[in-house]
Amino acid sequence: MFKLTSLNLNGIRSASSKGLQAWVSQTAPDCICVQEVKAQASDVVGRFEQMADLNGYFHFAQKKGYSGVGVYTRQEPTDVKVGFGHPDFDAEGRYVELRFDSGQVKRSIISCYFPSGSSGEERQQAKFRFLEEIYPHLQRLKAEREFVLCGDVNIAHQAIDLKNWKSNQKNSGFLPEERAWMTKLLSEGGLVDVYRQLHPDTTDEAYTWWSNRGQAYAKNVGWRLDYHLATPAWAAQARHVSIYKGEKFSDHAPISIEYAI
Repeated sequence: MFKLTSLNLNGIRSASSKGLQAWVSQTAPDCICVQEVKAQASDVVGRFEQMADLNGYFHFAQKKGYSGVGVYTRQEPTDVKVGFGHPDFDAEGRYVELRFDSGQVKRSIISCYFPSGSSGEERQQAKFRFLEEIYPHLQRLKAEREFVLCGDVNIAHQAIDLKNWKSNQKNSGFLPEERAWMTKLLSEGGLVDVYRQLHPDTTDEAYTWWSNRGQAYAKNVGWRLDYHLATPAWAAQARHVSIYKGEKFSDHAPISIEYAI
């Protein structure tokens, strides 16, 4: 079994101070995708380039203390792609793809951090532009290779994906346009929401993010924002999923899926 974990760190230094590395050593994933590293290369070297015998590959944002993604892996990739070809978003450190090619078999693991639109209309419009740009990129990639994209997508797809769906229909993360984009990705786009493949009806146990306000975590007033989005052949190998809520490394919980690959 191949265990693949995804986690929005909300700062790699902060998450590490809360026991992240010990947890990774204990749970022993084969690969872990991280988002919101909030660090630069100089911050990682000598401290975080390795984690529990996993080697890290990163896409850092140009802006200090902002965004950034990474993939820690046990197996050495045959190639690493940093960014997906859109200058504005590549400057924000939102996409890193590790390729593992052997003969005719071509596989990729992607760590991706979708923009949030919650800070205002300007960032919401940037989020819409990101969705427009990432969709054709994923379609081209799907035509070439099997892949799984792990990350904080910042979209709750269905009403069962957040606690207070009725009151959030006009809020970023649950807007009709965002949800329609996700529906298109999973229907016309042919990708698979692996968690929902394994647990199509789960509600409260599915949440991966909680606001820091109003005792949201204690009351489990959450959202499912973190996904494994895979090509059908990869998704068909999924066997077991777990969302870890024992310790709180950030405002997100790690989601791990085991694949029979």
